[in-house]
Amino acid sequence: MNSQIQSQNNPQDWSWPFWPALPLYPYGRRRTVCREIVKDTIWTFDQVQGILYTVVPIRMSVIRLNAGGLLVYAPVAPTKECVRLVNELVAKYGEVKYIILPTSSGLEHKIFVGPFARKFPQAQVFVAPHQWSFPFNLPLSWLGFPQKRTQTLPEDSRQTPFADEFDYAVLDINLGRGAFVEVAFLHRRSHTLLVTDSVLSVSAQPPTILQLEPYPLLFHARDNASQAIEDTPANRRQGWQRIALFALYFRPSAIELSGFVQMWREALKAPDHSPKAYFGFFPFRWRENWQQSFTALSANGRPFVAPILQILILPQAPTQVRNWADTVAKWDFQQIIACHFDAPFAASPEQFRQAFNFLDENANNNHQTLLAEDLKFIQELEADLPKNWV
Repeated sequence: MNSQIQSQNNPQDWSWPFWPALPLYPYGRRRTVCREIVKDTIWTFDQVQGILYTVVPIRMSVIRLNAGGLLVYAPVAPTKECVRLVNELVAKYGEVKYIILPTSSGLEHKIFVGPFARKFPQAQVFVAPHQWSFPFNLPLSWLGFPQKRTQTLPEDSRQTPFADEFDYAVLDINLGRGAFVEVAFLHRRSHTLLVTDSVLSVSAQPPTILQLEPYPLLFHARDNASQAIEDTPANRRQGWQRIALFALYFRPSAIELSGFVQMWREALKAPDHSPKAYFGFFPFRWRENWQQSFTALSANGRPFVAPILQILILPQAPTQVRNWADTVAKWDFQQIIACHFDAPFAASPEQFRQAFNFLDENANNNHQTLLAEDLKFIQELEADLPKNWV
């Protein structure tokens, strides 16, 4: 089952006035798409965020509990629209009982937990261990978390009030000045694995939430600044695929950066000089082979680890990551819901574990099927970082 729940089309309900705390596109206007993933059991709530029109979904999952009520995994912005859609589930299945923040490093996730919890004052809030803030580590209550209702997830999942329905495993990597923490949740009854950032899947078609306001897709569908923005299914698809390459590689091998003079010349020829079009500036060109990069990235919809995690984060604790992946791979799941890109996507425990093969001692360093030339920019970043960068 995978059906979309329609919401009222009221732009005032999309308002998010606290966007200056994390000034990402679409700033103060956040729409929400709710989909029923497992009938009467699991729903996802998608919103959009990004930089310079490089936008991807950010996702919350809501799970119906056997005894009544709901568990929320990784809250998104509690706009009027979002809260109304959640309350429609509350009216049917009972109150929000538990709110889970499954990461310590993802500001785009933790920033919504406090505001979301205030909309559901009866809910207990459980957060991943080793929460931190920059430039100073502040108490959670100072960051908006409700003090009397917030607690850290116990190391042993059997000590939680939802242990009869969920297992979880904590990946906790000490980075010195902070931590990379992710908590994978297994919903046993539906055989569904919930993750934040650890594994992803990318499809060729743009997500539904991006199609509601497709300008970012169309902006990136162009090859250069002189091309007009034209709304067609092919352009939406092409724009999405290029956005995925930008979001995951930062500088994919298939782009050529324009020089300053060339960029200005092309901006003068651009058909749109509005602020929405960044005054005609389009500082790169796509090479003809860019689809080869996307094909490698999205191959067969298989789960993979994002390049930045493969290169910068997870190799700092390879044994710890392998043990965590081995634990998760012992669970019985058939699909994965990640907080970004596609969801749900079919995946077996074996396929999940294979996504981390790049950390195995006998790995051939091919980073699965990701192309070496696309990984080069992030590898250069890693090489330039001081050894004590964390």
